[in-house]
Amino acid sequence: MNVVDINLKEKSYRIYIKRGILNCIGEKLEDIYKGKNVVVITDYNVEKLYLNVLKKSLLDSGFEVNVISIEPGEKSKTLDVLKNVYRDLCKFNIRRNDIIISFGGGVVGDLGGFAAATYLRGIKYIQVPTSILAQVDSSIGGKVAVDLPWGKNLVGNFYHPDAVFIDPDVLSSLKRRFFSDGMSEVIKYGFIRDKSILKALDSYSSREDVLANIEDIIYKCCSIKKQVVEIDEMDLGSRMILNFGHTLGHAIERYYNYDRYSHGEAIAIGMTAITGKTEKMGITKSGTYDYMKFTLDKYGLPTCMPNLDKQSVMNSIALDKKSLSGNILNLIVLKETGKAVIMKVKMPEVENFLF
Repeated sequence: MNVVDINLKEKSYRIYIKRGILNCIGEKLEDIYKGKNVVVITDYNVEKLYLNVLKKSLLDSGFEVNVISIEPGEKSKTLDVLKNVYRDLCKFNIRRNDIIISFGGGVVGDLGGFAAATYLRGIKYIQVPTSILAQVDSSIGGKVAVDLPWGKNLVGNFYHPDAVFIDPDVLSSLKRRFFSDGMSEVIKYGFIRDKSILKALDSYSSREDVLANIEDIIYKCCSIKKQVVEIDEMDLGSRMILNFGHTLGHAIERYYNYDRYSHGEAIAIGMTAITGKTEKMGITKSGTYDYMKFTLDKYGLPTCMPNLDKQSVMNSIALDKKSLSGNILNLIVLKETGKAVIMKVKMPEVENFLF
């Protein structure tokens, strides 16, 4: 088993990475939670595939289990769905000494974590991520949120789980599109911090090769995020490099109302768009864009900017959480493969970096 320790000023917790760990989460949970009431928040897809495995583990350890299941997809990450989650938590008579398990991909992790952060002013929760994207990124670091009609993740909090349990075996059931979706975040880690991730991805010839080595990939990505989050927990400085490609990517997701592109697909477009521009500007080392495009293409991700209304996209970017007072945006750019930096760009000039 690989273990990553997150050590923060106010809280510390562990990330456990092990094949088959889903079968013994009940036993592991006893080490961090002394109560008996558990609420599992999941989605319909994960429920069909893996809920019985998780429930058996919890019931065998003497826990009482209630389940809240939502529609899969970004459109469930809303205040309306959150309200229904609160309703069910009240129906189950969940108290402050009980615990929530967020069991799913990024949407379930964000929604369940935000419910835990806000219900009764905060109750314990753990993350059990079931997608590549969630296992390498969104389940770690304490960012929880829901979307508003005007933009993504505009209502949220920093609220860390008590543990993260990652079972790479559940990734075998991912459909091709969502395998690629998660690989976008893996590729992001390679370009912002660790070239060895990209070298490994270069050497794999199939999805089976990736999944055979996925534990090492997950561990490397989690270790990078640990280092960044421990330095800048509240995302006020260096942690922003994790948002490489996200400024434009989030705006593209919102532009198409979360129907046309998945999160990872939109981020892939965002990364290539800005890298193509910054390489031409002389900010990014020559050849980085071509290497990025080659890698994203290999893993089935889009790299071409769609035909969209620039002003509408720029209006979304104006609400970006990396914006500062004084009409400045913190924009994440590459100096070269494996090295990202934060540039402060005046909002009227941001368009030049993206389109």
